[in-house]
Amino acid sequence: MTAIENYKGIFSLTGKKAIVTGGSRGIGKALAEGLAAHGADVAIIVQSTVDRGRAVADGIRAAGRDAMVVKADVSKEADVARMADEVVARWGRIDILVNNAGIVIPGNAEDYALEDWRRTMSVNLDGVFLVSRAVGRQMIRQKSGSIISVGSMSGRIVNWPFRHAAYNVSKAGVHMLTKCLATEWAEHNIRVNALAPGYIRTELTDEVLREHPDVVNNQWAKGAVQNRIGTVEELVGATVYLASDAASFTTGEIITIDGGLTLR
Repeated sequence: MTAIENYKGIFSLTGKKAIVTGGSRGIGKALAEGLAAHGADVAIIVQSTVDRGRAVADGIRAAGRDAMVVKADVSKEADVARMADEVVARWGRIDILVNNAGIVIPGNAEDYALEDWRRTMSVNLDGVFLVSRAVGRQMIRQKSGSIISVGSMSGRIVNWPFRHAAYNVSKAGVHMLTKCLATEWAEHNIRVNALAPGYIRTELTDEVLREHPDVVNNQWAKGAVQNRIGTVEELVGATVYLASDAASFTTGEIITIDGGLTLR
């Protein structure tokens, strides 16, 4: 086989076993489907949207890959341990983890409830740690794996005009956790990277568009040099790259995908 023929399969995930948290809708759904499109079997982790998760799994199976749905709260240690055990029991290994589950609770800092702060951290940051730790233990036994966390441009900048300091801080934490795990687990042949999306069209942003069209159209879209917000599909390519052998020399990176919003 020539080098050119070898390159044809550089992004192949055939036979790989993947987990996507929050994989029933929005960004998570797109990433789960994107991994499956390149050959991976996918476990979709949901907290409550089981029916939607099953619909995604059905689509993946219809496309010729295996899929499963596990109900688990990523902020609860026992749930995460059970989830990892269920996936390993089915497939015997975990090759790819996408930490996508997250929440946003807006509010002015001076009025922000400690309960909301702690809930944001428990899902967005503790959840990434707990799932990465549980799956990382399996990857260490395998001596291989790729972990991809969904951070945010909000981990780099204070986006505006909505106030959500807790969300911003949690995503900055995800970025640093990514670098720490990449450093610690390199010796086990585990790569750890993150995406930092900008404003992406999802159900959440659709709600903002209905209530605050001026913010979405005049501040979010025009803030990017590409003069628009992104789509969930535009995050799939980077995820497949990071999950595949094409990224074998890439670890500890935060890939910003924001249409150039953080350029200025």
